[in-house]
Amino acid sequence: MPQSLEPRSGRPRIAVINDDTTYLALMQELLQETEGYDVLVCKQWQDAYRFVKETQPDLVILDIVMGGEEPGWKILELLTLDPTTRPIPVIVCSAAIRSLQDHEPLLQQYGVGVLAKPFDLEALLAKIERTLAEHRR
Repeated sequence: MPQSLEPRSGRPRIAVINDDTTYLALMQELLQETEGYDVLVCKQWQDAYRFVKETQPDLVILDIVMGGEEPGWKILELLTLDPTTRPIPVIVCSAAIRSLQDHEPLLQQYGVGVLAKPFDLEALLAKIERTLAEHRR
């Protein structure tokens, strides 16, 4: 059954958008197997906006750099401009420190969380819990 059509389990659904297969597997293992979240993964940045729009997760964890470029900014822009995806909180999780610093005012304006890679797993889990608590829908 496609992820967008799976029935909700009552557990928060987290969409992870990243082109690194190993990272996606680790996030799925940590967040789904260990922490009990429903995890939806999207490896192709070109599909990310549609994926979020269709699956309506409770939270998006978005990488900025994919395929050597920074398409994450375009994805974030689409998500924040669309009234159907705007309420979904986003945590940008990226190693592009300079780019994160350059976009800090925009990130703050839209209430986007930021977690720089490499990150501590406890910091990731705390950021997820805090973000979900702040954005209960």
